Amino acid sequence: MAEMTKRERVWTAMNRQQPDRVPKTASFTPAVQAAFEAATGQTDPAAYFDYDVTAVGFAGSDRAVDWSEWYPQGLPEGTSISEYGTAHIPGSFHHFWRLDFPMKSVDSVARMEEFPWPDFTAPARHQHLEAEVQRLHDAGWYVQGSVGHIWENAWQITSMEKLMMDFVMNPDQAAYVLDRVTEDRVFQCRRYAEAGVDCLLCGDDVAMQHKMMMSPEMWREWLKPRWARAWAAAREIRPEIQIWYHSDGNVEAIIPDLIEIGMTILNPVQPECMDPQKLKAEYGDRIAFWGCVGTQTTFPFGTPDEMRQTVRWLIETVGRGGGLLLAPTHVLEPDVPWANIEAFFAAIEEFGRYQ
Repeated sequence: MAEMTKRERVWTAMNRQQPDRVPKTASFTPAVQAAFEAATGQTDPAAYFDYDVTAVGFAGSDRAVDWSEWYPQGLPEGTSISEYGTAHIPGSFHHFWRLDFPMKSVDSVARMEEFPWPDFTAPARHQHLEAEVQRLHDAGWYVQGSVGHIWENAWQITSMEKLMMDFVMNPDQAAYVLDRVTEDRVFQCRRYAEAGVDCLLCGDDVAMQHKMMMSPEMWREWLKPRWARAWAAAREIRPEIQIWYHSDGNVEAIIPDLIEIGMTILNPVQPECMDPQKLKAEYGDRIAFWGCVGTQTTFPFGTPDEMRQTVRWLIETVGRGGGLLLAPTHVLEPDVPWANIEAFFAAIEEFGRYQ
């Protein structure tokens, strides 16, 4: 088979067809980036390992917000605050942090309406997208548009405890926050489609290792219709756009729902939580799989040979006929040996070419 461009390769694989080889990507924590630089003398893992995907995003807001009204108790030194008002408080280990929530004590929709909601519609935040996507397409890249979350943004405004309680006790407050966040996601999805991205990068962590963190029925009531609306907005403009949905953990209960509303790529498919081979057999005619190599098992605790065998097995099962992009199931943490990262990419080169 003739060599494909990155865009052709990923587009083909994620359309559940057979490309020239299995596409790949990864992301590093700062400690792993430092290990990469020390081992290779390079600074760009995407170039060194020949990643197949890249992403574009909205520019940050230049609006100044005084958050003191929402954190009257004050915040520790070094805290950063997102545009949704979530406080990120430095932790004691690497890149981890603690969170605080601007609406954790809010008890009315009227007060929620006073919140300084971000504005994604400002032209300066998205007017660059068409030119940036075209530049990357011209260079052969498969381009994702970074949409983000609905559930995660919402609970990081109110706190998870409050939002879950509001589902039951104050549904008007829960609906207001989720709807405001959904409006942002709808606008982003539409703009990315207009700009010509290949795929929407979306997701919410809604599961634990063995089951959902809320009942499937609750997810269907509160989150399914909102994601359906966001994805429909993109497909009104670009019907063929691919939709990548991320949730850690075991989301088997809602995979049919995600397919129903338009998901075409499931990420990260944690092998500690779900069986990738089983999912391929059950859903491989409708969705593709992105990830599959465990960052709780194989990457930190396997040997290079075990990594090699894992990659080979995934290619021969989940990757049969296409439908697979290999990647770690999360960002690579400091406990991952450099030899396992090298073995991961080497094994894809060894076994990942389709005949």
